Amino acid sequence: MALPQSPASPLFLREAEIRRGIELMHFGHGRLFEAVDRRLEDEGLGRAHHRTLYFIARQPDLSVSRLLALLGITKQSLGRVVTELAARELIETRVGRDDRRQRLLRLTPTGAALESELFEILRARMSAAYVDAGPAAVAGFWLVLEGLVPPEERPMLHKLRGGA
Repeated sequence: MALPQSPASPLFLREAEIRRGIELMHFGHGRLFEAVDRRLEDEGLGRAHHRTLYFIARQPDLSVSRLLALLGITKQSLGRVVTELAARELIETRVGRDDRRQRLLRLTPTGAALESELFEILRARMSAAYVDAGPAAVAGFWLVLEGLVPPEERPMLHKLRGGA
């Protein structure tokens, strides 16, 4: 069921409109991930594990250094997550082909199945919201979210979309 249309006020930079956007992001994000959080809890995992699985699924043989840049977390925090996911046989670590010091990460079949299950939960919710909003609203939503990413980090988004 489509939400009633509520066009942005031409005074969209006023405090009330900014606060509404922040509130919508907060509640939307929470509701988007609540089913994923429950599934992760069943596995004894958290959101950091999910984000790690997600980005490794997007880029098999992702280097640890690249994953650190994508997640914006400390090496120590990522180390704990990677160690746990490897111990549960959800990911595997390989040595780099050109640089033996490089560690490359890949999902195992079990890890790929879990990540796919989690993605399907999110896909269903995002798809329903996209259908309700329509293509123009989705494009605007993407522009707003991209605008929240600092300009120097935007090339990372292009790479995730499969760009050069």
